[in-house]
Amino acid sequence: MSSLLACTQPTYMLVVEGLVKEFKKGPRIGPISFKISRGGIFALVGPNGAGKTTTIRMLLGIYRPSAGEIYLCGKKVRSLQGVASYVPEESAVYPRLTGYEHLYFYALLYTGDRAHARLLADKAAKYTGLSTRDLKRKVQEYSKGMKRRLLLGIALALETPILVLDEPTAGLDVHSAVHIRNLIKSEAEKGKTIILSSHNMFEVERLADTVAFINKGRIVALGTPRELLEKYSARDLEEAFVKATSR
Repeated sequence: MSSLLACTQPTYMLVVEGLVKEFKKGPRIGPISFKISRGGIFALVGPNGAGKTTTIRMLLGIYRPSAGEIYLCGKKVRSLQGVASYVPEESAVYPRLTGYEHLYFYALLYTGDRAHARLLADKAAKYTGLSTRDLKRKVQEYSKGMKRRLLLGIALALETPILVLDEPTAGLDVHSAVHIRNLIKSEAEKGKTIILSSHNMFEVERLADTVAFINKGRIVALGTPRELLEKYSARDLEEAFVKATSR
């Protein structure tokens, strides 16, 4: 992992070229192409059914692409498996475990070593921002925001060079959303490459270096937030998105 975080030779940490997913039933997704620098925050923005989650699943190796290539640090790879931590939109948690037991369980799955897992779980606990008392409670008692903090905490503690977040703050209260956004920004500043999908234009405009508008399975606009605002003569990203996807 350290060698990937130190990857400075290629201009881009991650290059995606022409990814396509064809289903027997359902719309075709792609071709999808984009590039992300080390420490960059790339946002994939689009309506439900546009292809955001399918794109993420192709990157992670959950879906095998029908076509296209993925390059990591200049080398072609099948997927980001093993180098990316993933926090899905739905909070996949084990309700009967305590918060801390949940962190330790995932850390043990990742490391296979009890001592190392304990260290990672302790580190993840700090990332969550949850109190010691909360971490001793069963996860079934947690709010949605607390569950998201738990999942993000372990994802960050695993120290993979890439972090993939699907709707990271959807449905959260203001305090939880601010905590998660601050963590995302902080990790990018440390050199972690971050991919996020979001409906929240305010969030995207504040976090992302590069934004891709995706609609009906294709990227219809790509650039920095400022470039997209200028291209579509828009006051904000929401207006730019509406103009880009209505053409």
